[in-house]
Amino acid sequence: MSGMASDPNNSSQEEYIPHNLQKEDPFASKLSREADIIAGFYLTIIGILSTLGNGYVIFMSSKRKKKLRPAEIMTVNLAVCDLGISVVGKPFSIISFFSHRWMFGWIGCRWYGWAGFFFGCGSLITMTAVSLDRYLKICHLSYGTWLKRHHAFICLAIIWAYATFWATVPFAGVGNYAPEPFGTSCTLDWWLAQASVAGQVFVLSILFFCLLFPTAVIVFSYVKIILKVKSSTKEVAHYDTRIQNSHILEMKLTKVAMLICAGFLIAWIPYAVVSVWSAFGRPDSVPIQFSVIPTLLAKSAAMYNPIIYQVIDCKFACCRPGGLKANSSLKKSRTYTISAHRDSTAMNETQLE
Repeated sequence: MSGMASDPNNSSQEEYIPHNLQKEDPFASKLSREADIIAGFYLTIIGILSTLGNGYVIFMSSKRKKKLRPAEIMTVNLAVCDLGISVVGKPFSIISFFSHRWMFGWIGCRWYGWAGFFFGCGSLITMTAVSLDRYLKICHLSYGTWLKRHHAFICLAIIWAYATFWATVPFAGVGNYAPEPFGTSCTLDWWLAQASVAGQVFVLSILFFCLLFPTAVIVFSYVKIILKVKSSTKEVAHYDTRIQNSHILEMKLTKVAMLICAGFLIAWIPYAVVSVWSAFGRPDSVPIQFSVIPTLLAKSAAMYNPIIYQVIDCKFACCRPGGLKANSSLKKSRTYTISAHRDSTAMNETQLE
């Protein structure tokens, strides 16, 4: 009898059909029209601010492109990724939210999913590279002596190749892009994990190589930086006031650098948690109204960095001799380098985009 009682449960699990393969229209909005309008206005504001902010960063950097340092090049690449998300992706979702349904069919859905994942992955891997760069420069002083511009361009090539590979893998037959449960946006087909072992392998690979591993590298790098800064505080205390002030400024700039990565992760981790739950949890256990909130939060990540750059601009100007008089020269670049020359125990320069 117990075996017969378990058969219905097993069969219901095997017969589970993802929302995008059910008979109902997968592109029809499952939200109220009022909720779609609010989401549309929210994304419009986010898109405008992100486009203007990141466009400004790229424009100002292009005026001195031949003088950009390696860390500045990474900053520009991060702005390019954020601008790509805003320009290529957001118009699709904004139009769809206001239209109360996805308007661009399966081809547009797969393009939107690819572009969002491509630029999102590029942003995270760029921040991973930046965190490693800072870790090596602060904790391994000899590293900064050989880093040149061409090394940064090689790193950019690796970043774009990495993002292209993982964003294109779903088109090779091992994954897919599909509409979100609420219907007006598209993403990776997390629900493949409910259908087969191959789908589970695909989802786990994406999670490890495009979220967990980069995040672990970022956390490791900044933890080591914090420990290094704390250990050097006693050494710096023996030097004059100018060096002590430089050390304090370096520590503040490092904290702001961590804020840039933290903003990205805070925006994306709730979405990743909901996606993992959708992939491996009980089928359709995530309420549709709840699933839209992490999605909208993740779409706001591209807006944070230009705002943080402006905060750095103001704080940095106030810390320099002459106060705000130095602000006009700082606006020429969104990357600031502070050099504090010490003796053999000195820290090397810390670069912050």
